[in-house]
Amino acid sequence: MILLRLALASVWSRKGSALLTIMAIAVSVFVLMAVEQVRLQAKNSFGNTVSGIDLIVGARTGDINLLLYSVFRIGHATNNVSWQSYQQFASNPQVAWTIPIALGDSHKGFPVVGTNSNYFTHFNYGNKKPLSFSQGKPFNSTYDVVLGSEVARKLGYSIGHSLELAHGMASTSFSKHTGSPFKTVGILSSTGTPVDQALYVPLAAIDAIHAGWQQGAATPTNRKPEEHKHEHEHEHEHEHEDLNGDVSLSAYMVGLKSKLATFTLQRTINNYPEEPLSAILPGVTLSQLWQLMATMENTLRVISLLVLLAAEFGLAAMLLASIRERNREITVLRAIGAPPWLVLLLIQAEAFIITTLGCLLGLALLSAVLAVAAPILADHYGLLISANLLTPTTVILLGLIIASVFIVAFIPSFSAYRQATLKQF
Repeated sequence: MILLRLALASVWSRKGSALLTIMAIAVSVFVLMAVEQVRLQAKNSFGNTVSGIDLIVGARTGDINLLLYSVFRIGHATNNVSWQSYQQFASNPQVAWTIPIALGDSHKGFPVVGTNSNYFTHFNYGNKKPLSFSQGKPFNSTYDVVLGSEVARKLGYSIGHSLELAHGMASTSFSKHTGSPFKTVGILSSTGTPVDQALYVPLAAIDAIHAGWQQGAATPTNRKPEEHKHEHEHEHEHEHEDLNGDVSLSAYMVGLKSKLATFTLQRTINNYPEEPLSAILPGVTLSQLWQLMATMENTLRVISLLVLLAAEFGLAAMLLASIRERNREITVLRAIGAPPWLVLLLIQAEAFIITTLGCLLGLALLSAVLAVAAPILADHYGLLISANLLTPTTVILLGLIIASVFIVAFIPSFSAYRQATLKQF
């Protein structure tokens, strides 16, 4: 206790240089923890988004691109899948169920997903957790809409709320599907995945609201959406619903009756002669994504470690420089009977205090930044990053940082020890 009081008094007497050192350590801890926090939580966020899906099928494109836009709503499809090819594979005897997905519309910046009732029945997240409703029920007629939990919370919508969709993904769109209001019939429970950030409508609604549209704008030569609306007003969504032949999908998810048929069906889809298609295994593609990111992750880790090492050597340099100015202090300590090893421990205690304050400041800064950035990352990229830093990984990293500081600080500590041994009383 006395040792810590002496160390605090010594640090306070050099508060200017100590403050700069604390700031340097805080910045290095901020960088290191930010890299680890974002890396680990991004992996968890991606890994928990979808489970129980055997294949994801889309137009011919890169595997990672197909996974990102179909599941995480990041990026765009290079092309669409025809309704005819979807029906052909959906009726394959090896297929147990499919989840069609039509993207391209939005509401106040949130993506709209055209799908059918299978989405709420077969889409799982985390460890095969099914979707559930906090309020209401799945859509039953064409102009029903189901909201993700974050959409309802941020926009303040509840059951019965009426809304209109917009063409495209911009938060402010001038191409709106006017005359086709949707009624909110359900709100999904929170999942902590991009599911929370979207609105869900029947495929028949996507067909209806785009009646008379060409290249993102309504044309007066075709029927208006409100005229088309009455034809679908009480249609129910089924796996093989009879939609307009012009309907196309962004992608669709496939569940198989037997896992043994996975690679056979994947090869059949990839070699489909009528249309260039890609079929991917979500788990395998996610592993490819992490392999692609591994080089960048390791580079960021090395940079953050070098920044930390520079800060620690700065701390050692500051303490070493102070030893030459502390001859009188060391003389007084020896005069009152303090052994040389106590002087060594005093320098180590100062290093511990400065490092602890730097770590706490760095964590506080990171927590504040994540609290501000988390909603932005969730809205634009579907990444759910928590500002909570109390994790086992954080504790381990902090322990390693303090341990490494003790090693680096041994240089000035030993210098003080040698100086103390030369003063005999």
